[in-house]
Amino acid sequence: MKQKVTIGNLSFSVINSSIFILFAIICIFPLYYIFVLTLSNNQWAASGALVLYPKGFHIENYVQVLKLNGIGMALGVSALKTVVGTAFTLAGSSFLAYLFTKPNMFMKKFLYRFVIVTMYFNAGLIPWYINMKNLHLMNTFAVYIIPYIVAPFYVILIKTFIESIPKALEESAQIDGAGVFRIFWSILVPLSKPILATVAVFECVNQWNNLRDNLFLITDSRLNTLQFVLYKFMSEADALARKIMVDGGASLSASSFKLTPTAVSMTIAMVVILPIVCIYPFMQRYFTKGIMLGAVKG
Repeated sequence: MKQKVTIGNLSFSVINSSIFILFAIICIFPLYYIFVLTLSNNQWAASGALVLYPKGFHIENYVQVLKLNGIGMALGVSALKTVVGTAFTLAGSSFLAYLFTKPNMFMKKFLYRFVIVTMYFNAGLIPWYINMKNLHLMNTFAVYIIPYIVAPFYVILIKTFIESIPKALEESAQIDGAGVFRIFWSILVPLSKPILATVAVFECVNQWNNLRDNLFLITDSRLNTLQFVLYKFMSEADALARKIMVDGGASLSASSFKLTPTAVSMTIAMVVILPIVCIYPFMQRYFTKGIMLGAVKG
């Protein structure tokens, strides 16, 4: 049935759309502005002038930043921990969420509430550090993975979604002789793709941006992540700009290529941000659907 269009409805739609478009521009513009500056004449960028498109286009900033010592290995560590960490978090949180939907689970209510409480209360930085040290996770790749296998927020989302799936599907599988793992893997996982994709987006961003573990628990340079390496470089932007200029020699003598601390800082920020920005559009449709379906029940 078609809804009658009135002046009030039309006005509301126009105002509502305008507000959201303006909000989107406000959110996107800083990222776009930084990206444009990294591709523009560095002296122009250092002046603080507003540019809406690259002036004096070049990609030398990215070429020189990606040549910095340790960037290649750090990029590999970050990519590996993001992929492996996301996979383990999805597996651990989704299976625990499935168990919490079973009425005959041992101490179900207590364990579920215990998991939820950890969302709001934690021991603090020092006890966390001591705990990681006592577990012998310091200076190991496992420190990026094991502490995040179960995430309370993801457990809530997935549990709520699974509870919306008809129980008849699980009961029919049980009649055919399927066990808990078989039902979970063959029935629930395929049906839960929207919420799992949503959790995957959340966890990918979390794993990719996580700096704390590397900052406090890792001293082995072979395990440094891209975020930590670029964080160090960004804090030394002045010295780094001079170093790159010296190492670059004649190829960087032109004024448009002359690196400045501002250019180094902005290029480093874009190197960290771009991978996630490129991945998100492919997951966005699952992300929206999963959030809506996972929020049906409280």
